[in-house]
Amino acid sequence: MRKIKRMSYKCPSDVCLPSVSCRKTDVGPDPIADMDWATLFGRAGDAGVDAEDVREALARHRGRTEKREGETDREGETDRKGETDREGEAGGDGATEDPPEPSPARIVADADVLAADLLVGETSREALESVWRHSWIELLASDLLLSDAEAVIAELSTPDLAADWRDLVEDWREPVAHPAGDHPGLASAYRGGAMHLLSFDRVLSSPRAGAELRGRVPLSVREPRAFALVFDAESLYLEVGGDEYPGPDRPPRV
Repeated sequence: MRKIKRMSYKCPSDVCLPSVSCRKTDVGPDPIADMDWATLFGRAGDAGVDAEDVREALARHRGRTEKREGETDREGETDRKGETDREGEAGGDGATEDPPEPSPARIVADADVLAADLLVGETSREALESVWRHSWIELLASDLLLSDAEAVIAELSTPDLAADWRDLVEDWREPVAHPAGDHPGLASAYRGGAMHLLSFDRVLSSPRAGAELRGRVPLSVREPRAFALVFDAESLYLEVGGDEYPGPDRPPRV
């Protein structure tokens, strides 16, 4: 079982940026420092799946969800408790708040990329490792987005692994609220002010979708491999208001 110890925390002022607020308290638990991603990756090592398996599993899961919601609408029956729970996952009343100013230091990984980071590794892990190593880059995700990823992990591995992954990723992500009917990846990016969305969805990453999105929001949708090729932490640090780039400020997860 993962243990979280009480510890003092001193804000690394040479790393914090003017445009990124520091959410740490002076004294309290530091769950990120005590997380054990290496053990979790080891447990997932024999999943025997690839990125395409993950992409298809997410498509099935979201298809089933849409079908259930559609049947409920056609029958004119609304499960009030289920609707309340799902809205609560998406953030409830907070979903009506205006989005913050977009920032290139805010990133969303759709549920397929989050699941592939754990179960497959490869380009998904490479891309998210770049985010993890820099604490000033925020990984945004709504509860619904995490629930989708958890469902995919449970389907392709075990519910226990999925639950433990959820426990770890909750400590990492910055929560975002959005309406329950929205696409969790796109809505997390829009509502959270992210400028990058990582996804294996071929429709979202198509040139046509990119042109439509850029006409509305400054959002770039890329597969993990493409993101890893263009990611430059030093340039990004300078762009969002830092001085001299100090390098990664977190140890690798593995």
